[in-house]
Amino acid sequence: MNRDGRVLIPKQVRQELGLDPGSALVLSVEDGRVILESRDQLMARIRRDVAAAWQGAPTRSVAAELLADRRAEADAEDAR
Repeated sequence: MNRDGRVLIPKQVRQELGLDPGSALVLSVEDGRVILESRDQLMARIRRDVAAAWQGAPTRSVAAELLADRRAEADAEDAR
């Protein structure tokens, strides 16, 4: 890192990642590490994370839960 805080990405790494001059990059810090990725890589990672989160999501929809609640309330009122 130079005095201005700029970091040079070696040519071999830029080529391997398909980075061209002017490529938009996103910088983040995770667990004390600097993560540098392209916007496309970031979007792909977000999609993977969301897909993984959906895998653990309940299979019943919110609408179905609301309908079941309404039916239970109606049954309770009918029983009175």
